[in-house]
This record gives sequence, structure tokens and C-alpha cells, in this order.
Amino acid sequence: MAWVVLVLAGLLEIGWAVGLKWTVGFTRPIPTVFTLACMAGSVGLLGLALKALPLGTAYAVWTGIGTLGTAVLGIALFGEAASAARLACIGLIVAGIVGLKLVTPS
Repeated sequence: MAWVVLVLAGLLEIGWAVGLKWTVGFTRPIPTVFTLACMAGSVGLLGLALKALPLGTAYAVWTGIGTLGTAVLGIALFGEAASAARLACIGLIVAGIVGLKLVTPS
């Protein structure tokens, strides 16, 4: 269950990172509220996951999910570069997340 909570925390991490772009410097109220709610939810769920998972693993996976999702959405939503080197680096992040999951006891 801790892993499910951690994945949800990571998804909210993506939500606040993308939402931050849409706040335009916190000048747009709806994206700002969304972003702040995602921030609070992400950290709160991370805290719950830490009850059962090692800190280093949970934090690395949490930030990895956030980094992966934010990079992919940056490409899809904001037209950021999708070079082979960038995609290969994103693949390395995925490999790290999967590797940590495989070597960490549930």
C-alpha cells in the first residue's frame, strides 16, 4: 500500500510542477489553488509513504516520478525539445525508479 501512496504522491508532484507553469508567477487564481493543493497533497502522501518505506528510496522515487512526468508533459504540452539524448536521460530516470522498487522490500 505504501508504494501506491508513493505513486499518488509522485503524480501530485507532476501536478504542482506543471501547475506552477500555468500560474504565471501566481497571478492566475485557479491554477494557483490547484498548484498549492497538489503541493500539499504530494508532501502529505509522501509523509504517509515514509511510514513504511526507507527515506532514501521513497524520496528518490517521488522526485523521479515528478521529474519523469514533468519532462514528458513539458514535451507534450509546452513543445520542449524531445531529442534522442533527452529521451535517453528520461529512460535512465525510469530505470532508476524501477531499480529502486525492485531492490526495496515492500
